[in-house]
Amino acid sequence: MRLLSSGPINRPNKRKSRSSAYIFPALLSTNPYSLARTVLQLQVLRNGGNSKEEEAGSKMNPILPQKRTASNDVVSSPKLPLYFTAPAMEVRLEEFELFAIDRLRVLKGVSDGLARGRNPIEMDNLVGDLWKKNMRLSDVSEMINKDIISHFVLRLVYCRSDELKKWFLSMETALFRYRFRLQNLESQRATVGEFGLPYKAVIGAELESLKEKLWQVARSLGQTPPTDEPIYYKVPFEEVPDLVASRRVLLQKGYAFVAGSQLVSLVVTQFRSHLSKALILTNRKWTTTIREREKDRLTPIVEALSTSYLGPDYSQSNEYADISLKDIDQVSKSSFPLCMRHLFEKLREDHHLKHGGRMQLGLFLKGVGLKLDDALAFWREEFTKKVGSERFDKEYAYAIRHNYGKEGKRTDYTPYACQKVISSAPGVGDHHGCPYRHFSEDNLRAALGRMGLSSRGMEDVMDKVKNKHYQLACTLTFEAVYGTSCDAGINHPNQYFEEAQKVLKPKTPTALV
Repeated sequence: MRLLSSGPINRPNKRKSRSSAYIFPALLSTNPYSLARTVLQLQVLRNGGNSKEEEAGSKMNPILPQKRTASNDVVSSPKLPLYFTAPAMEVRLEEFELFAIDRLRVLKGVSDGLARGRNPIEMDNLVGDLWKKNMRLSDVSEMINKDIISHFVLRLVYCRSDELKKWFLSMETALFRYRFRLQNLESQRATVGEFGLPYKAVIGAELESLKEKLWQVARSLGQTPPTDEPIYYKVPFEEVPDLVASRRVLLQKGYAFVAGSQLVSLVVTQFRSHLSKALILTNRKWTTTIREREKDRLTPIVEALSTSYLGPDYSQSNEYADISLKDIDQVSKSSFPLCMRHLFEKLREDHHLKHGGRMQLGLFLKGVGLKLDDALAFWREEFTKKVGSERFDKEYAYAIRHNYGKEGKRTDYTPYACQKVISSAPGVGDHHGCPYRHFSEDNLRAALGRMGLSSRGMEDVMDKVKNKHYQLACTLTFEAVYGTSCDAGINHPNQYFEEAQKVLKPKTPTALV
């Protein structure tokens, strides 16, 4: 399986030996001894096992390829992993990367489901399907290992900025919530027990005095008061903010009375609190130790994963990727996503784009099938209206050929995915980036109006923009423009183009002979 990244990643040659290297999730441990031991073990590995460090490290369980067993694994358990500490196990670098990609698919699926407003039952089904497709392994012990390893890798990936931390914290918490809901009662109790919560069930006279009020809350939620003796927990109200906000608990004297069936809210709050603190510690460790120490091996992987594109490869032509110069203006209006349509219009208007815009639009056009000769002619036609042919050949033609893999290292560059476009930071005079993120509200509304969105459709899009669901805003734009659903969501500008072409130019089935 190949990591499809948004744009080229310059990874050092030292990583060529990655298949024989190990990296420890203990790098992420909050225990200073674990970190020191891990750093020593990594140094032993780099030195080929012929050093004084190896001799010293042998007294502290040095790295050795060995079969995983229950003694050094997280063994099968009915409770969910809570990721309090990283396990002491060896992890190959390819697993480090691939496990993280699989978990990232799950988290992005959860994000899309929540952004689309799926109800709890639909989310239960979605999470179950996502987990089965991406994380399930036949061996239970190996599956638990993958779960824990992938979490700690992504914790390292997403600790590096406030925006990344916020997304990861929200999605991991949501994933935990729905996985907890999917457990049976025994497993839920085991998971709750791991938190060591100090809350006791309300019993006796206190319960009797509250029963009528508790029943009123139950009836307001459309529930029938239980016939058996109910279980309620007395909890400080600030520890169940979601239940308080939705008025699903009885509040009295600073306490919320949480039904046993609502226990998920209590454990989710604890999970989120722990993970939030852990991300701060991980960020501190990343900036002070890991980033520099692992600059030739882990750092390139970690920095690439947060903007990784996990969908189809649009660097190669397909049946819908075949445009020519004579069609390009018409196709730009009918099939380009807003980010590329805006760049195209600005190029036609100003006869120039800065480097970021040239890269974003140029690689997109390459991905939709514009041949190199046509690309050179296209850019020459516009730029020479300002700079002249000689300057174009000297300053710009080389870069175009380079993007097509015909110059320099002959790298075949890939079109930018949405995550890459969204994470860019256009400056003054730049036109690249994601309009849903970087446009003002007035400019975005005007652009959507030119694409033909109705008032209702525009408000739906703007609602997603305000909540920072930029890819879903693009998806809703697609659905409004073409009158068809896009359940997979838009994750790549070239995907938008391809899906638009499928609507506008449906392929007729070949007749059977």
